[in-house]
Amino acid sequence: MSEQTSLYQLKNLGNTTINWLRAIGIRDIHQLSQVGAVNAYMRIKERGFNVSKVVLYALHGALNDEDWKNLSNSQKKELLQLAESAKTEATD
Repeated sequence: MSEQTSLYQLKNLGNTTINWLRAIGIRDIHQLSQVGAVNAYMRIKERGFNVSKVVLYALHGALNDEDWKNLSNSQKKELLQLAESAKTEATD
């Protein structure tokens, strides 16, 4: 994938998630990879959008070109722990 790959070309991302990403200033794969799945997820939540943990999994899968449903339980757990750590750091 090139740096300018459209968000629409990535796995797991539908119109709503792409609109949330655009709302936080992410417009392509390059920007998403710079921010990372966890930080993008946290920024979306901070904007007040009602997102589930599946969005975190979907963002991670999009960056790794894999369906989020194929993530192992340990990968999902690690992502949630990273998000929780980011949340804790933001409130300190």
